[in-house]
Amino acid sequence: MFSKAAKTDKAPELSTTVGDAARKAPKAASLISQDLTVEGAIVGEGELHLDGVIRGDVRVGRLTLGDTGHVEGAIQAETVDVRGRVIGSITAKQVRLYGTAYVDGDITHEQLSVETGAFFQGRSLKFQRPAPVALAAPEPEAQSA
Repeated sequence: MFSKAAKTDKAPELSTTVGDAARKAPKAASLISQDLTVEGAIVGEGELHLDGVIRGDVRVGRLTLGDTGHVEGAIQAETVDVRGRVIGSITAKQVRLYGTAYVDGDITHEQLSVETGAFFQGRSLKFQRPAPVALAAPEPEAQSA
């Protein structure tokens, strides 16, 4: 009726899904606190939470600009949430300007949301996705007589 499982000397093998999940685990956001000023470019693929000042360009995966955060330079990211001050352009798929935001510069985006109270001076430029290219049917070759 019941049988014991045979003992083996082999260690259990780890599934590849466990390894994949560990590699895709969310990383903690980097933080530049209110009392810090950075002069120069910031480049990375992760998330940055900024409460301090950056005088230079910022290119990250996601930027969250706190109420005391300030950027003087161009911003490029997948997502940008602005509660502080930006003097320069923003290029991102998704941009949110909260009520305390101050942005003086152009915003290039796919999605833009602006809360009541936010200041925005510049142009709002929508990303232009390239139209799908239709494959042309091959033209019949002329036959020689």
